[in-house]
Amino acid sequence: MKKMYFIAIYPDQKIIDEIRVFKEDLAQNFENSKALTNDAHITLAPPFSREIELEEDIHLAFQKIDTNIAPFEIILNGFGSFPNPKNPVLFIKPEENENLKQLYFNVKEKFSFERDSFCPHVTVGYRDFTYENFLKAWEVYKDQNYETKLLVDKISLLRHDGKWVSINEKKLSQE
Repeated sequence: MKKMYFIAIYPDQKIIDEIRVFKEDLAQNFENSKALTNDAHITLAPPFSREIELEEDIHLAFQKIDTNIAPFEIILNGFGSFPNPKNPVLFIKPEENENLKQLYFNVKEKFSFERDSFCPHVTVGYRDFTYENFLKAWEVYKDQNYETKLLVDKISLLRHDGKWVSINEKKLSQE
């Protein structure tokens, strides 16, 4: 049996709750509820599927990711979008961050995936977003202020068991 996995950075519960308010607004006012099923996060390795029997290999590779980076802050600042008519996405933008890029490349080194570019973001609206509703929401959110600091001190490995659940964590540390 195959399962889906991915690797991400999760903010603390306070930030997850703050971002949930935006997701609830999109669900109520723009018919976009899919993002409510996931807590706010920054994806480091996009979802991939593997046989559950091979999960131990995933854990081993996850433990080998180089996390010899001192915990660092990311500033989330404002909203952005991927205005693809077939699959529009509304998100919160992290400011440019070299440590975040390094962490992404360290993950990519152990988990090969096709994506060449890294455009970190915290998704607020996607999937069941019609392009028309996306455009209306973008008018509301494009100039809206939202700024907070997110402490990155660990990365999480998640498995989809009806919903995404954390099955492993690895702390960042400068040894």
